[in-house]
Amino acid sequence: MTVSNYIEQLHVHLQLWFAPYRDRRMLTLLALGFSSGLPAPLVFSNLSIWLRDVGVSKADIGLFALASTPYAINFLWAPLLDRVRIPWLGVRLGRRRSWALLTQVLLLIAIVILAGIDPAVGLATMALAVLFVTFVSATQDIVIDAYRIEILDRAQYGAGSAAGIWGWHLGGTLVGGAGGLYLAHAFGWQAAYLLLAFGVLIGIAAVLLSPEPVVVVSADTLQHEQKTVAEVQRWRGLPSVFRHVISWFYLTVAAPLIEFARRDGWLLILIFIFVFKLGDALLGRMSGVFYRELGFELTDIAKVGKVYGTLANLIGIVIGGILVARIGILKSLFVSGFATAATNVSFAWLASMGQHQGVFIFAVMSDSFTTGLVTVALVAYLSSLCNSAYTATQYALLASLSNLARIWFSASSGMMVEALDNDWVLFFKLCAVIALVGLPLLWWIMKRYPIDESSEQQRTG
Repeated sequence: MTVSNYIEQLHVHLQLWFAPYRDRRMLTLLALGFSSGLPAPLVFSNLSIWLRDVGVSKADIGLFALASTPYAINFLWAPLLDRVRIPWLGVRLGRRRSWALLTQVLLLIAIVILAGIDPAVGLATMALAVLFVTFVSATQDIVIDAYRIEILDRAQYGAGSAAGIWGWHLGGTLVGGAGGLYLAHAFGWQAAYLLLAFGVLIGIAAVLLSPEPVVVVSADTLQHEQKTVAEVQRWRGLPSVFRHVISWFYLTVAAPLIEFARRDGWLLILIFIFVFKLGDALLGRMSGVFYRELGFELTDIAKVGKVYGTLANLIGIVIGGILVARIGILKSLFVSGFATAATNVSFAWLASMGQHQGVFIFAVMSDSFTTGLVTVALVAYLSSLCNSAYTATQYALLASLSNLARIWFSASSGMMVEALDNDWVLFFKLCAVIALVGLPLLWWIMKRYPIDESSEQQRTG
């Protein structure tokens, strides 16, 4: 084979692999991911630095973490976004785009308000403004997740998830995070926040230039809803207004839960989602402490973790989207889950080698790469579990279940290290074993409760 033939075949293969990303909708999801990620550093890392720079106490800075609560509980109001149509705007843009536009306009306003507050003289006011930002941002996340699921066919979920996560990093890590620090250094914190607020316009433009998903609800779902509402309306002992309220509550809140619980294997699926990334959560919580105990400088951690690690993560995200498209969601989830457990062992290797720069880079980059793989596959899987009638509600609940498990379990990581007498090698080996716990469950799900990855539950218009 000549060199030219080899290059031509390689070009054909690359076109085939990257074909899922050539859909115009991926650009929309990239922009919406940008809008979703942009507020994160403004209420987390950069905000803490701003507060520290003006002399706010560490105790007060720590308390600002409470303002991020809406991100953890946004499933509580997700049903409203599935059921409520915004007057006037909903008629012109559709349910999903109208909610997206409303939340983005409010987000822009909220960040502008935050930019206008001096924490040195109005700390309580700033806390309320941060809470306003996180509430609107968490609501925007609900809409964006639902839009991503509904605008794509199931075979595109992997690439769509990857595009959204890439956009999140562009908005959160690059522009809002690093860019925000550069802007603050050049113009001051308030000017930096004001300038970054207008980054939300990228998401607004994406919403206005993109189509509203056309969702086809299954006949079985419609029949079940109609039957239940008709049953409630026969309760003649209740006033009419009460019957309507009960019917609305059932359709908005209860129906998404009942529909999921009617599926075969639903409890096993929930258990799998809960335990799948526990090993990764343990490792992530203690990794920084581990690096410092090995003797790495903060600059080493920043360079390797934030630069090399982020690059590896972004590559993993792209490959993850390709993997889902090529071998399917469940197989990708299994492969990436096993790879994540395997890379946990690299930290045990680092612990045994000590302050070794090469092993440090390898451990961080391999872990970041597999994290990108598994995140795309998991997001695609959670998306595939959503009924098109209750997309926002069911995805928010499933994602919250996954996140809550990691938060709860990772809290025990420090106690585990101490119980092991600071034996980091054994700790990371245990993390690898725990990371494997979900795989037998996933194997059983693949055999007994596979998803139809060729079906198209909803089509875009």
